Amino acid sequence: MSGASVGRVRLGLVGVGRIGAMHAHAIADLREQFAARDVDLTLAVTDVAEEHARAVAAEVGATAVPGGAAGLLAAGVDGLVVATGTPTHPELIRAGVEAGVPVFCEKPVAGSVADSLPVLAHVAEHGGTVQIGHQRRFDAGYLEARRRFQAGELGWLHSFRAVTADVSPPPVAFLATSGGLFRDCSVHDFDILRWITGREIVEVYARGSNRGDPAIGEVGDVDTALAVVTLDDGTVGTVTATRYNGAGHDVRLELSGSDASVMVGLDEATALRSTEPGVDFPAGTAHRTFAERFAGAYRNELAAFVEVVLGERDNPCPPDEAVAASRVADAAQASLASGRPERVELG
Repeated sequence: MSGASVGRVRLGLVGVGRIGAMHAHAIADLREQFAARDVDLTLAVTDVAEEHARAVAAEVGATAVPGGAAGLLAAGVDGLVVATGTPTHPELIRAGVEAGVPVFCEKPVAGSVADSLPVLAHVAEHGGTVQIGHQRRFDAGYLEARRRFQAGELGWLHSFRAVTADVSPPPVAFLATSGGLFRDCSVHDFDILRWITGREIVEVYARGSNRGDPAIGEVGDVDTALAVVTLDDGTVGTVTATRYNGAGHDVRLELSGSDASVMVGLDEATALRSTEPGVDFPAGTAHRTFAERFAGAYRNELAAFVEVVLGERDNPCPPDEAVAASRVADAAQASLASGRPERVELG
């Protein structure tokens, strides 16, 4: 069990690279929120780049601890936040679970579904609590779409359209090890579709293209892809992704029902412009990065993790659900390679 008690929560953060540093700032931003509930939220950080860890710690009022996760656990933390590279996730999840503290880990659980299964078994064997970082579950728009759908306001769902579009691609060196566009980007769409609808995705049929940097194709990836997705009740929809959306970072979901339709991501910052006469919506500046688009969601998911540590709520994103989304991404990548529809291997 966690050593956390009402009045104090000390989180340990492993890895303060781009997303780790973002998490450090988000946790710092949560201090006032939890102080209002008489909870003292503190943070200790560690990284193989110790000087950088000290710099980030100074920025957010945290403590830098040497020795990696082992150093944090030895120093005494109530919850472990893992923001390191994917290959290290299994060992760090195991370390936190064996120490008896709840773990928050960025997606995915491991580099492949096959490598994830022993981790799931280890967590279950030790009765551990592991929350995986699918931040869209904490975004206000997705939460409202889920509420309306589950309340029956849309009627029955006849189709859906999910979009994840980055402004520009990450370094090719990253893409060479990311597992592909569907595993890297669209896995978020697969997770949120399962979460909102409560249905399994049973088949995907994918196509992709490379119109940008030829080096992306040379490392076995595509820069743009589309998958036709079928749910277990026969509902169909599309999931699209691209690395080259110059208009801005664009993440949307349309749910079209027999009674009503809704769209997540339709606001003043939507990276679209209307061609209709006299229509100037949306007129705002489009988001440029995922960190900007989902800043509130990242804070909310970490606030939820603190509540998990305190024993105030159930785990909002268990690792088996993250692995289920990864199974869909695997099927999409397989379809991209085969040119045929692929069934999703259900666990």
